[in-house]
Amino acid sequence: MITKHNFIVKEKDHKKRVDLIVVSNYSNYSRSKINKIIKSSLLTVNNKVINDPSKKLICGDKVNFENIIKDTKIKPSKILINIVHEDNDLIIVDKPAGMVVHPGAGNYTNTLVNGLLYYYKNNLSQISGLDRPGIVHRIDKDTSGLLVIAKNDNTHKFLAKQFEKHTIARSYLVFVYGIIKPLKGNINTLIGRSKINRQKMTANIQKGKNAITNYETISIYQGKRIPDISLLKCVLETGRTHQIRVHLNYKKNYIIGDQTYGKKIKKFNEVDKSLVNYLKEFKRQALHANTLGFIHPKNNKFVSFTSKLPKDLLKLQKMLEKLRN
Repeated sequence: MITKHNFIVKEKDHKKRVDLIVVSNYSNYSRSKINKIIKSSLLTVNNKVINDPSKKLICGDKVNFENIIKDTKIKPSKILINIVHEDNDLIIVDKPAGMVVHPGAGNYTNTLVNGLLYYYKNNLSQISGLDRPGIVHRIDKDTSGLLVIAKNDNTHKFLAKQFEKHTIARSYLVFVYGIIKPLKGNINTLIGRSKINRQKMTANIQKGKNAITNYETISIYQGKRIPDISLLKCVLETGRTHQIRVHLNYKKNYIIGDQTYGKKIKKFNEVDKSLVNYLKEFKRQALHANTLGFIHPKNNKFVSFTSKLPKDLLKLQKMLEKLRN
């Protein structure tokens, strides 16, 4: 099914981004959905196809766009979901590492969305499309931790605005190789698509999106039987793709287990063999979204949720504490 829309840019939207203008005119569409429409060449300005969501328009421009709704046939699945909190408007989920948030790229089963459809059926927001019911934001497949799911469109829009304005409070715990310098600070770079590998993001660019990660060192693990390892707490000011992973790669404090942005540590010298084996077998980034806070749509009060380290990261922490001097 194809839905067509058209409008003329008003004076209040003069010289604003096209994606922001469209969202302000059609609140039933999320910004990510509009960006997909634009990048799929389904939007025109003055009968000319526009592929850049950041393109600025002027008063009087004629905008036309189409929304192609596909029959995705996503099947509900009885998947265990760890629910931290639930009310009439939203759900807080503690996602395990290895679980994909929503279907895509040939993976249409065993995602968080398949599980949500099994338990909640149609009682989820639809703003992000039929293949992403309730999904306001996401974290990587191999990152564990907290996500907020919207039960209705009003809640989705309310939360999406907070993400857009970067007022959502999010912190992550992460184990990295080495000792970051300084021990507390922020990483402020541009992040964009790598020219060498289009599947990766990079901070080594001159043009991209501004990204800010605040961090502090929680623990340092050192000793004859341990390679230098640190536990960091990272707080996001922005939410770019793979931001923490890219920023720590940029600082050369590689995340343990990161198969994309990490680095193979070949020399362990006199490191404890059990720790060596555990590090070598650790195939997911040791990154955990441990806190999530926002203004609740029902009462406009700030709420915050916390998740403890999962078993695999807790085991790593205990091994390091036992071996350090």
